[in-house]
Amino acid sequence: MSAKLVLITGVTRGLGKAMVSEFIHRGHIVVGCGRSRKVIDELRRDCGHPHDFYAVDVASNEEVKSWASLMLNSHGAPDLILNNAAIINQNARLWEVPEREFSEVLDVNIKGVANVIRHFVPAMVKRKSGVIVNFTSGWGRSTDAEVAPYCASKWAVEGLTLAFAQELPSGMAAVSLNPGIINTPMLQSCMGLAAASYPSPEEWVRRAVPFLLGLCPRDNGRQLAIPEPARR
Repeated sequence: MSAKLVLITGVTRGLGKAMVSEFIHRGHIVVGCGRSRKVIDELRRDCGHPHDFYAVDVASNEEVKSWASLMLNSHGAPDLILNNAAIINQNARLWEVPEREFSEVLDVNIKGVANVIRHFVPAMVKRKSGVIVNFTSGWGRSTDAEVAPYCASKWAVEGLTLAFAQELPSGMAAVSLNPGIINTPMLQSCMGLAAASYPSPEEWVRRAVPFLLGLCPRDNGRQLAIPEPARR
């Protein structure tokens, strides 16, 4: 497979950070962003050229706009966008979630996806190729108590993606992706020590990255999930 330019948001922890390593290991060029400047500096040092990483808050349209201008000028349009960046509210009943926390979940999880699409996808549309993957969750297709803001945001991403897919030209695809249950800091915030019974991000990427690389225009508009490992 020829090298692809892969853009990943939320690369400073969890699935995003694990995907950076796996895509590079497989010979692809990765550009990405996250909110921790310290981790971004480490990624830039460890990964080196031609990979590139910036401290960007995807909830800020202006920050994403500036980042997109830099990336499009230096690397061109991505072949694969992975809108992975997301946050979750602290476990609480909906009426106990502070307004500011509720807004931050929606800003990152919904507006962040839209901001990346707004500033990167026009270059892909002009080229008439590329795949956009918007990460959702099992809680984007079902619900649970004490995570209502997160559920609302991920259900919204599902609807946004289905509508967005209808707007793309032939040769492109947008899909929503449920990554499954993985032992990340986000899961630990909900489940505590019980999160350790689920696969690590490093285990997950060995299944996920080949699946993501195989997505193509025929997948446009699909609501997908990373395949579960084969049972022995």
